[in-house]
Amino acid sequence: MAQKEQVLVVERKVLEQVGMFQGLTLDVDRYLPKIFAQGVPCFMPRSQAEKDPSYKQIIPYVIMACDGKYLNYVRGTRAGETRLIGNRSIGIGGHINPTDDMPLFNANFRETYLTAVEREVAEEVSVETTYSDRIVALLNDDSNEVGSVHLGIVHYWILDAPKVNKREQMITQMAFMTPAELHEVRDTLETWSQLCLDNLGEMANKNIM
Repeated sequence: MAQKEQVLVVERKVLEQVGMFQGLTLDVDRYLPKIFAQGVPCFMPRSQAEKDPSYKQIIPYVIMACDGKYLNYVRGTRAGETRLIGNRSIGIGGHINPTDDMPLFNANFRETYLTAVEREVAEEVSVETTYSDRIVALLNDDSNEVGSVHLGIVHYWILDAPKVNKREQMITQMAFMTPAELHEVRDTLETWSQLCLDNLGEMANKNIM
């Protein structure tokens, strides 16, 4: 982790004002307008954010589905978050860093965020097919050190073909698996992925509403 890396955050009190939750919520329309409101998201040094639970680092968590199967992988030894090494994940994504085309105080920050998500995903995998994208859930797990300083925004991508190749070395054992197959290895999944796995049906239905 670079000492001067800047990451996108929101103050915890923003969530508390709407209603803090533990685990996964599908009520995204209640939270997103507040999270993406003008002047609310900001950047701060990651080294500081990792130690300050009064802020939540925004992490896009992209689930990729195709023909009833879900992309998953194991975080290898080169994973940026060392506390998650060796865990299986069904979410692609990571911290949002500032770029020249990301003004924080514009009225369309949500669109700017979506562009940043695509850029973040492209750094980890190459998606060589068309897809749809919808935000279907939020993740918050204050029960552990990692979760207490992160907020997951769950994106549900429906791919038109299972054409995804890894780019990051930290991604290993990448494959598409059915929910039943994922449940067989549930104990190996990181916490966020377990929460998502348990709610895949609801998220899939929400995606096509």
